[in-house]
Amino acid sequence: MAFSSRVPMSPTESIDVPDVATVAQDAGQASLNPRQQSLFDAVRRDGFLTVDELAARFDVTPQTIRRDINFLAELKWVRRYHGGVGLPGGAENDAYDARQTQLADEKHRIAARLAEQIPDHASLFINLGTTTEAVARALSRHRGLRVITNNLHVAAMMSGYPDAEVIIAGGVVRARDQGVTGEATLDFIRQFKVDFGIIGISAIDADGTLRDFDYREVRVAEAIIAHSRTVFLAADHSKFGRPALVRLGHLSQIDALFTDRAVPPAMAQVIADAGTQIHIAD
Repeated sequence: MAFSSRVPMSPTESIDVPDVATVAQDAGQASLNPRQQSLFDAVRRDGFLTVDELAARFDVTPQTIRRDINFLAELKWVRRYHGGVGLPGGAENDAYDARQTQLADEKHRIAARLAEQIPDHASLFINLGTTTEAVARALSRHRGLRVITNNLHVAAMMSGYPDAEVIIAGGVVRARDQGVTGEATLDFIRQFKVDFGIIGISAIDADGTLRDFDYREVRVAEAIIAHSRTVFLAADHSKFGRPALVRLGHLSQIDALFTDRAVPPAMAQVIADAGTQIHIAD
């Protein structure tokens, strides 16, 4: 399969992404059945889908979907992942230790600006990510906060704040960043309705689609959005246009975006249509 472009992953990395026209031409020459073609189209559109989702969508068994995925993977048009399928490339985030130092000053400014919008005695969800951890640090002088988090770094930090109550979501702990995910995490979060959901993100597409790398983490973020009265997104400028695998949602689900630079001009109308407030921490 031909590859025709390079997409930046970081200042020093890039990944190959398939040229859509070439893929479409190659797909037309292959012996795909209608279901396999529809599956491939769905993955190109959504970025990542689980086997169970696809089985329900096409009304076939998971085994049938796995065979379709294996066939497409052999052609190198998709990539198999545990429990699902996605496009080649854009599959992994930078290491946690690296993200702690990347754009640290920008994250600090974003966090300070966001913290100004949180009143004392508010209830919060705070999810995974180095930017949301910066927000947690910026809330150190707030009083009477009630915080629910699946981030053990946030829990350890905020449990020492005066008059703060911290509740940790149950689930499976990821060794790489001390994040908690899984079905138990989802069940726990769905028990609550909080004043503010504070989330981070790995990528924002030009059309306002929000994306991340781990579908388990995405499911937790979706639950946070659904169970928060107000949703704040903290994302530095490097997240705009960055490739990432899994669709989380859309900017229209976000009440306010906190970032460190003006958003790309091409996104101005998308943001206006979404009704999302923009706070620039310059």
